[in-house]
Amino acid sequence: MAEIRSTMEMVLERAARLEAEAGDSLVDEEKMQEGMRLAARYLRDEATDFAALQAKHPPEQQQLLQGALTVLLRNITLPREEMDQAAMEKALQGLLELGEDPQLQAVIAEMKKILGQYLQHKKQLHGQLEEQFAQQMGMLEQSMGPQTGMPVNLEPSQHPKFAEEWQKVMDQLNEQYGNALDQHKAYIEQLISA
Repeated sequence: MAEIRSTMEMVLERAARLEAEAGDSLVDEEKMQEGMRLAARYLRDEATDFAALQAKHPPEQQQLLQGALTVLLRNITLPREEMDQAAMEKALQGLLELGEDPQLQAVIAEMKKILGQYLQHKKQLHGQLEEQFAQQMGMLEQSMGPQTGMPVNLEPSQHPKFAEEWQKVMDQLNEQYGNALDQHKAYIEQLISA
């Protein structure tokens, strides 16, 4: 005769199964958070040894590595100013310390090149746009000078259309370089996670 189980027994069994599954994912999440904290300490120049990740047991190591990798990759963005590059250099150095793949160094060198070219290209485009508007502002200065009776000196960036045009240029530039950067970041993630 088949044993009839009560609803309560089935619920308790299912709860035990879910608890066991949740326990594993909770441990994984904690290890990933630990890896994130490790990378954050590294970026703040606090003593961090990524070699310690290599000494962990493989399942634990993978979660720690993934957490550290996530933080380091998030800190690599298109720089607004040249000062931002120092923080990105630190994140790129951290990636080199995390990974063991020989291709990693070449990919990171390429990323550094992209980031440098981005700043250079941004500066060049800003100069070109200022030149275009400087011509218009020169004509405006000449027409306003006699009206006001005083010499007028207008900056190209003061033109109402300048900010609008600059935003269009920046959107295109950010999309172009952002896509290249994202591709390299995805490749680095593959190299390190493999």
